[in-house]
Order: sequence, then C-alpha cells, then structure tokens
Amino acid sequence: MSSELATLAGGCFWCLEAVYQDLKGVTSVVSGYSGGREDTANYQAIGTGQTKHAEVVQVEFDPEIVSFKQLVEIFFFIHDPTTPNRQGNDVGPQYRSAIFYHDETQKETTEAVMEHLEQEKVFKDKIITELNMLDKFYLAEGYHQNYYKNNSFCPF
Repeated sequence: MSSELATLAGGCFWCLEAVYQDLKGVTSVVSGYSGGREDTANYQAIGTGQTKHAEVVQVEFDPEIVSFKQLVEIFFFIHDPTTPNRQGNDVGPQYRSAIFYHDETQKETTEAVMEHLEQEKVFKDKIITELNMLDKFYLAEGYHQNYYKNNSFCPF
C-alpha cells in the first residue's frame, strides 16, 4: 500500500477530522497546527490568534483508493471557503480556510479544483482559501485527537 499526506484547514479540526476518518482509503487523520510564524504551537497559544497557526487535519491516504483531488473536493464542500478567518461561530485566523500542499502536484491539483469551482460559480462569493507549501506540522494535544469518536458530537 502506498500512502500520501494532505494537510487541510477549514475551521475546527474536530469536525474536519470526523468527516475524513471514515472515508474509504484514508488510513489516519490527526489534528494539529500549521501555517504560523512561531516555532511551536499549542491550543492555548494559537487560540489567541497571535501565532497565526491554523487548526488543521493531516490526512494519510492511499491514493490508489482515494485521490488527493477527491479529498480536496470534499474539503470545499464541508466548510465555507469564502469567509476569512471564520467558520460558523469560530472566529480568528486559526479557523481560516487553507490547504498546505506537500508537493507541486498537490498545489496544481488544488489550483485546478479552485479554478473549476470559481468558473462554475459554485459559491456566491470568491474562494479565499490560502494555498501554501507545508512548512511545519505540529501535532495537537491528545484530547483533540479522535474528538468526535470519543465524544459522539461535533458542537459546530
């Protein structure tokens, strides 16, 4: 089995994690932080908005079963990619919409999906999802992992 990683930010990582965990071809989903300017990340620090990290999920998947493109298409329909620094009641840069690509192929795939969604006018407003090369991924605290499965609800 081959595997690849996708790192996605679309609001609260608990809810993203819940969607991807049971998807056929996904082998693991972990919650964490990426995209900030500090050399470390934890829930308390990123909650201030000062570190500029986003809550992300890192999805490990088998590309022979589910493609990166499919993961990205799902991503755009499970959150609002047109609102800056906000998803529902969650407000701040840690809740922004972003894809942290791992290689040029992921970048090009994401750009193509975004362009298609814009051309088809799928959303009323312009997609503002950030597209950045993954620099660092910081694993979130243990109590954030498998949140939905361990608590049987997603508050958002």
